[in-house]
Amino acid sequence: MKKSEDSPAPMEAKSAHPIMNLPAETKIFDFRQSYNPKRMTDFTLSGNWGIGGYLEKRANMYLAPQYGNRRNVHMGIDIWANEGEPVFSPIPGKIAYKAYHGEDGNYGATIVLKHQIDGRDLFALYGHLSKKSLEQYNVDGNVEAGDIIGWLGSSNENGNWPPHLHYQISIKDPGEADMPGVVAEEEVEVAAKLYPDPRILLGAVY
Repeated sequence: MKKSEDSPAPMEAKSAHPIMNLPAETKIFDFRQSYNPKRMTDFTLSGNWGIGGYLEKRANMYLAPQYGNRRNVHMGIDIWANEGEPVFSPIPGKIAYKAYHGEDGNYGATIVLKHQIDGRDLFALYGHLSKKSLEQYNVDGNVEAGDIIGWLGSSNENGNWPPHLHYQISIKDPGEADMPGVVAEEEVEVAAKLYPDPRILLGAVY
């Protein structure tokens, strides 16, 4: 299909700091068939690292009432690691929003950064952080590439999940420290335009 002349060029970060200290041995998970929270907790607490993919339709993972038994397509990238691992800003930006979402199945401590790439705004959500991460910066505070944004939270403060980072980007200002981390299958086409592939900033993590 011919690209519209009015379509903006794809965003691309020319140089970005790693978002986490990913080791060479990082497991790539496929949750399309099954998800076992106890197994994932054991995996992370043993010091292992894993990646969960973008636009993956996941089975038996989003069971909390707010998902309505229909939202199961993942709009971000997950990095599974032990609690306390630091997360970084890949490029300069500022703290747009921060909040604590303590509901079971939610994000726990959440921070959204505002970046600019090629003169366009891009918003990046960090979900499932520790509560102390919210004490790092004030809203509108500036961050540089490589600055620590926070640390992975434990299950008792991150929405009752095995420790991991949910990282998601948006081309639209979310207006708060929140984005729909999963959407229903019929919403994917529209959602993927609003929440593009986080590898724009993360690079080829898988």
